[in-house]
Amino acid sequence: MDLGLKGKVAIVTAATANIGRGIALELATEGAALIGVGRDEEAGARLVSDAKARGASDAVFVAADLLDHGSPAKILAAAEKLGPVDILVNCLGGNVDQGLFVDSDPDKWFADIDLNFGTLLRMTHAVLPGMVERKGGAIVNVGSTAGLKGDYMLPVYSSMKGAVHSFSIILAKELGQHNIRVNAIAPYATFGNDPGAYSTGSRFHPENGFFANMPEVSEDEQAIRQRRTFVGKPFATPEEMSGMVAFLVSDRASFITGEVYPISGGSLM
Repeated sequence: MDLGLKGKVAIVTAATANIGRGIALELATEGAALIGVGRDEEAGARLVSDAKARGASDAVFVAADLLDHGSPAKILAAAEKLGPVDILVNCLGGNVDQGLFVDSDPDKWFADIDLNFGTLLRMTHAVLPGMVERKGGAIVNVGSTAGLKGDYMLPVYSSMKGAVHSFSIILAKELGQHNIRVNAIAPYATFGNDPGAYSTGSRFHPENGFFANMPEVSEDEQAIRQRRTFVGKPFATPEEMSGMVAFLVSDRASFITGEVYPISGGSLM
């Protein structure tokens, strides 16, 4: 489908792995000029090559750690070499710690808070002045079903994804007067089929060990952790997220703002 994104300048954070990579390549297929952001330069080079092969009008990778407060300015400077930024997709997020809140380490709370919410605030704050000046733009923030229902043993992560949803709504109220739309998606557990699509910084990378180090839980606790879906499979793929994002940043969605769209396989029923 031609969504009219050809030549639009789009920043996608966490673009080298899983959902972020899927979104970046979807926008590339629609002809956008892509600025993919991540920390793994090898994965970034793969992303740029794949994006151009799929039809991106241009594609560059910016190696940046958004936990560094100076990174948004660096990313914006690289993006503006391609033109004014039309689209921002805030996809960065992850789990720093897991377990019951009563047993949690307070020193790790703020790592989850900054990774999932602080980075989004900083990147959005950097991009907005240009969008406001030009009276146009579209932002999609990637939240989570965890922010709607809460993921067991991920209390701070779930809370921050809820904050992503709330922020998207209030920002849409603020920015409507400037013809800027803001929406969010709330994915359920999503895993890519290509092991090579995971950057070294991803929690899904085999060398990261996040999932290998999950605490042991009882069968009852495991049932709480994993919700039932109704689409014939337990998890989503990045491609099942990316089409919604491409639609939301296009003019086909010009009457949609301030919404949070669960993509959950029916797991919230």
